[in-house]
Amino acid sequence: MWNVNLEFCVMTVTAVESGSKALKFLGLLEDDEMKVETAIVAAETHQDVEVNLIITDYCMPEMTGYDLTRKIKESKSLRDIPVVIMSSENVPSRINRCLEEGAEEFFLKPVQQSDVNRLKPHLLRSKVKEEEDQLINNERKDMEESHSQDKFRPNI
Repeated sequence: MWNVNLEFCVMTVTAVESGSKALKFLGLLEDDEMKVETAIVAAETHQDVEVNLIITDYCMPEMTGYDLTRKIKESKSLRDIPVVIMSSENVPSRINRCLEEGAEEFFLKPVQQSDVNRLKPHLLRSKVKEEEDQLINNERKDMEESHSQDKFRPNI
């Protein structure tokens, strides 16, 4: 049993059953038929979900956690999201391959409280990145507004 203090923590957790469903949720699909289907699903559900951390099993239907990580890290919009892979099989070559591809952590099952504690820095890093992006966007807006006001200021 895990005791996690969520008093000051607001998170939404989404669980999917397979790598292809994860790709669909994240908007990363390979063939045109699936892309059209994803667009329809996204339009129907109005998914404006912010993803701060991806935790995946290594063994999934249709693909491995390594394959999913590779696709996420190839995506310009998702590559900075931390990925954690877990498996019940302690295969050093598999673990190294996943970490080399960009997974931040590789947990062996059963996952321990100490493993969960190792997620905090990744969540904090994601939060800091989000705040930095927001600050940059606000500064950009301020500059654009200032520039547009200068355009309409009469020359005296």
